[in-house]
Amino acid sequence: MAAVVDLAGVGIVRNGSTLINDINWEVDESDRWVIIGPNGAGKTTLLQVISAEIHPTSGVAGLLGEVLGTVDVFELRPRIGLTSAALAERIPRSERVHDVVVSASYAVVGRWREQYDELDHERADELLAQLHIERLADRTFGTLSEGERKRVQIARALMTDPELLLLDEPAAGLDLAGRESLVTTLSELAQDQYAPATVLVTHHVEEIPSGITHAMLLKEGSIVAAGPLRETLTAENLTKTFDIELTLDEADGRWTARAL
Repeated sequence: MAAVVDLAGVGIVRNGSTLINDINWEVDESDRWVIIGPNGAGKTTLLQVISAEIHPTSGVAGLLGEVLGTVDVFELRPRIGLTSAALAERIPRSERVHDVVVSASYAVVGRWREQYDELDHERADELLAQLHIERLADRTFGTLSEGERKRVQIARALMTDPELLLLDEPAAGLDLAGRESLVTTLSELAQDQYAPATVLVTHHVEEIPSGITHAMLLKEGSIVAAGPLRETLTAENLTKTFDIELTLDEADGRWTARAL
């Protein structure tokens, strides 16, 4: 099985500070990963590496059969679907939801004069239906709730049939109902055998959808533990990661953690 992410000794140093250190990590095409860690653990920095947004200071970063630093990232990035708060801020609030999704075909934010064929529009409509938001197609992005915006971003991330899907805290800012609704949709996506390899970043085990296969626990830029979900996501490893003694429970493929 081909590796879509293959990091060897990857480190990032900025202004004398080490953001991530000696990361060795492999993601296969059928994997569904979750990365968990406290604020400042390096989760977003790691995601920036595997989305080809930044190059490592040290080590080798392999992505989709290419090596960062030896490939044109503008050819690599369309093969990667990404949702993040930073991307959401760039989407014009007056943009029609259908156009937010279809414009991913040209890797642009905000339609201008680019032309799309009928297959592009059909693909966008299919994804809006898959994410259960087809009714929003003619609404503007700025009129949506936070949960609806998250779903639109995921539909946009899937528009180009990416080989790697990156979800940076997709449930952040949602209320309980919104979170549970989104996690249910993410579970459907994680269990879809035709979905791309997926990496989801979160602070909370409660936001892990069923169907996730692997976990990485990150602290101060280094890996505490990484591997198959049930071997890695343990109370002991969470306690080490968050510096607080925690208990962990699982029911029906969902997780909860609390302090002792």
